[in-house]
Amino acid sequence: MPTAVHGHDVIAMIRESQLAYTRESLIAAILTRFGTAARFHTCSATDMDAAGLVEFLAARGKFMLIDGGFTVNPERICRH
Repeated sequence: MPTAVHGHDVIAMIRESQLAYTRESLIAAILTRFGTAARFHTCSATDMDAAGLVEFLAARGKFMLIDGGFTVNPERICRH
């Protein structure tokens, strides 16, 4: 059974890394950290793969551009 990971855990990983990611490098980092079989969910979506989660978060403005890549937009992160 795949590991279920909340999007908050991915947001925390991005914040802790203090790196600017491309879409591809973020997906690779997520797969390395959580495994290729992991499935992701958020407060409003379920059963996403890593690429799906990145698209979901990007569409909701959770990222901001920096240094030729992007990182977490702290103004768009829920606090629950």
